[in-house]
Amino acid sequence: MAETEKTLAKQYDPKGTEDRVYQNWCDKGYFHTQIDRSKRPFTIVMPPPNVTGQLHMGHAMDETWQDILIRYKRMQGYAALWVPGTDHASIATEAKVVAQMKEEGLTKEMLGRDGFLERAWAWKNKYGNRIVSQLKKLGCSCDWQRERFTMDEGCSKAVLDVFVNLYNQGLIYRGSRMVNWCPHCNTSISDAEVEYEEKEGSFWHLLYKVKETGEMLELATTRPETMLGDTAVAINTDDPRYKHLHGCHVILPLLNKEIPIVCDEHADMEKGTGVVKITPAHDPNDFEVGKRHNLPMVRVLTYDGRMTGAADKAEADALRASGRASADEPEVLDCGKYAGMTAMEARKAILADLAEGGYLKETEPLTHEVGTCYRCHTVIEPMISKQWFVKMDPLAGPAIEAVEKGDIKFVPERFTKNYINWMKGSRDWCISRQLWWGHRIPAWYCADCGETIVAKEAPTVCPKCGSTHLDQDPDTLDTWFSSALWPFSTLGWPDKTEDLDFFYPTNALVTGYDIIGFWVSRMIFSGLAYTGKAPFDTVLIHGLVRDSQGRKMSKSLGNGIDPLEVIDQYGADALRMTLVVGSTAGNDMRYSEEKVTASRNFANKLWNASRFVQMNLPENFAPGMPDESLLDMSDKWVLSELANVAAEVTANLDKYELGLAADKVEKFIWEIYCDWYIEICKSRLNSGDETQADTARKVLVYVLDNALRLLHPFMPFITEEIYQALPGSAETIMTQSWPDARTLPTWPEESADFETMMAYIKAVRATRSDMNVPPSKKTSMIIETSVPAAFEKGSVYLARFAFATDVTLTPKYEGSTEGMVTVVTPAARGFIPMMELIDREKELARLQKELAKNEKEIAMFQKQLDNPRFVEKAPAALVEETRRKLAAAQDKQAGIQQSIAALS
Repeated sequence: MAETEKTLAKQYDPKGTEDRVYQNWCDKGYFHTQIDRSKRPFTIVMPPPNVTGQLHMGHAMDETWQDILIRYKRMQGYAALWVPGTDHASIATEAKVVAQMKEEGLTKEMLGRDGFLERAWAWKNKYGNRIVSQLKKLGCSCDWQRERFTMDEGCSKAVLDVFVNLYNQGLIYRGSRMVNWCPHCNTSISDAEVEYEEKEGSFWHLLYKVKETGEMLELATTRPETMLGDTAVAINTDDPRYKHLHGCHVILPLLNKEIPIVCDEHADMEKGTGVVKITPAHDPNDFEVGKRHNLPMVRVLTYDGRMTGAADKAEADALRASGRASADEPEVLDCGKYAGMTAMEARKAILADLAEGGYLKETEPLTHEVGTCYRCHTVIEPMISKQWFVKMDPLAGPAIEAVEKGDIKFVPERFTKNYINWMKGSRDWCISRQLWWGHRIPAWYCADCGETIVAKEAPTVCPKCGSTHLDQDPDTLDTWFSSALWPFSTLGWPDKTEDLDFFYPTNALVTGYDIIGFWVSRMIFSGLAYTGKAPFDTVLIHGLVRDSQGRKMSKSLGNGIDPLEVIDQYGADALRMTLVVGSTAGNDMRYSEEKVTASRNFANKLWNASRFVQMNLPENFAPGMPDESLLDMSDKWVLSELANVAAEVTANLDKYELGLAADKVEKFIWEIYCDWYIEICKSRLNSGDETQADTARKVLVYVLDNALRLLHPFMPFITEEIYQALPGSAETIMTQSWPDARTLPTWPEESADFETMMAYIKAVRATRSDMNVPPSKKTSMIIETSVPAAFEKGSVYLARFAFATDVTLTPKYEGSTEGMVTVVTPAARGFIPMMELIDREKELARLQKELAKNEKEIAMFQKQLDNPRFVEKAPAALVEETRRKLAAAQDKQAGIQQSIAALS
């Protein structure tokens, strides 16, 4: 039991509530999950935000969805574990630390590796928990006692284990291959980390002279600066235009160098002239052509984006002369007059020289997609570089099969295709990065014989020649290498821990569609390869949070919304509800001030309703369900509606339809409980009949208690605060049982009767409102209906809410309609003598408007039922419900037409 029952303040104050409530949850250890073999586990691992990160709307949506699921499962009695943690973010963190050092006049090289890492750890310890504190403001109920970091001791052990084992299996290798190189970050990045941006450029049409015939071959390029590295031009074997050039050569302009003409399928006869320049060291497609034809690989760019010179060539030649260069090591060109120029400077100079020599035929404007670094947005240079790679083919197969077999499902299902396409098209994964912050590659090289040693512990002697001159690889692993192990490394793997045994495999992964390739795919193949199990059974995909105009939030547009500012103004609950109501899996949603205001208003509505209930409870009030014999029609209706919404919300959450679930809970509380049931109860509470008053109080509290539980996963703070004010409440709502529709009482017949009567009352009230008839003007009414029992039982409600002085029920009204206003519902037609209060022409206009609206509904339902695909493929219950709605609309149509005829 709660220590004391709270008295709810006049107004709800999120600022004064949320931090206090959250701290209490933490102090009491409610988020911590113990291994309990009597319960089923439900596990989510949080996609680890970067330690450099600050909470943005994407984070807020992602974490809110996860928290909804974990709170729901916790209340259902699962051992629900949500593992939090952060990612070391190699590139971003190193950039932050380097920028900080630059302000002090320091560089990495000045400090050395150990000194730099000391600074990096100090930065992480100072700023790295900022994102964690922000997640707590949102209400995340993570097990903070299990918080992990991708570079903590356990995760680092897992990384070492995987790297060494994959290397020993031949699945990790080192070689010179084409990589995506960022000249600004000075590191390779994976295909998944390249973002394509639309940029203005040009197609430069160049002329290469054929040595044997003297003719000029025309080809086009978007990167003329790389032509110094051309080692061939390609034509298609089947191209009749160039049959006579098979086996011939061209003279490379500017260098006056002879290079072969090769026949290759890469040359598309349908594109341009059908001739392409081949630069194997600076283009991924050309690299493959070069391998097929055993062409030389000539590098003309340095790793900081400048043209290579004499010193670069001398260094490469010396490596070759030492015998320690690998067979696939590229040659390096001394670019002469262009050496040391940036790629853009060299482009201008080379184009000028080509034009002067008569080798530039034309310049064609072009808008095209250019690869950029996802971190700094510098244009990527495809480069041959010696890097470490993971062989993808052996790992991708089982990962594709697991999804195709249904062991892992994507929600929504359409993203399965994205995943399969990504996995089938994936090339070997470049996992080395030229950075100091991160997991250092556990490989050592012998300075004397060149032997490579990969080991979990640093070797002291070379196993091949006995030398002690060993140097560790300076590079670190791609950040995604460690986060690929996240679902199981966070639970203790590679050790066989109790947590791993009980909580793994995990259940739901909640993430955005933009990192299916980055992260989801890698976790799946890693889990299967290293644990023998799929890491999770469901991937729940959410979209982006866009601004009110549908634009992506960005610094350049200045349209970003800070979630912490929203929380400060409206409260975390309002933000959470905004990010879930109206959302659907896989689709982007729009954020607007109007939406968050509506969510805040809902919180206030709930608070005021709860205060009303609390103020009407006597000190000796004992909660509990009244005896069924004491329940009236409205009690049975609201209790039945509670059971219905509990069933529907549970079904929605089980299908990961979070937006639908939130919407249904909100509508139940706002429309059924607050707008109708509380209003109905007011007269009973003040009737002087203590039995009726007590019955109303008990039902009010019972329904509110259950409604708060249904709402808790979505709006945890306000539901906890109100719950603590209810008589008989426990320590926290978090651990209370989820409302089970199978155990909640229902009265289908009485509820249906009440709905019939309520539909009529709503129609009467809408009509009176349209006609501006005040509540003080009460009238008699005649109701034509085939279900009189519903209206007989509800006469008291007709008097109070439909403003009826007396009611006559009849199966068929054949009397005069002179001076009558007609109200039509599917089950009834009401005749109300109000014409002396209204304008006859206005009433006809109102009926015509209602007729038109009803005709649109009939057309909509008929169109659905006329569609064979809908009838055959939609759930049978939905088809039947549509037929029922069509019949009801047709009945209503007939009633409206009769009313119009009576007035005409």
